[in-house]
Amino acid sequence: MRTRYERERHGLYRSRNGWIFGVCQGLADHFDTSVFWLRVVAFILFVFTGFWPIVALYIVAAFVMKPEPVIPFSTVEDREFYDVYVRSHRSALQRLKSTFDRLDHRIRRMEDIVTAKDYDWERRLND
Repeated sequence: MRTRYERERHGLYRSRNGWIFGVCQGLADHFDTSVFWLRVVAFILFVFTGFWPIVALYIVAAFVMKPEPVIPFSTVEDREFYDVYVRSHRSALQRLKSTFDRLDHRIRRMEDIVTAKDYDWERRLND
């Protein structure tokens, strides 16, 4: 069984291996229970509450829960990026673009320094 810390670290995600949207599998993984019994409870609720309440709740859960990441997170930054990406693709792409723009700016500055005439003369004098 996983500890509470491990469950919080893993997060609540829809499983990619579930039957229908992976909601029951994701809940079972998060709460460290058997998916079989969770599906049995969902079916019993489906039968006794009528068709629409449990189906509507299931569909809402499928849209609210983020899909499980394909690769486990290695750092906190990876998890934060994934959460931002799942919430808003545009926001995540803007974050990536700004990161690459900063890197591009730094590389251009380094190229300017290395290709400057002063750098060439300094290198020749030091040799």
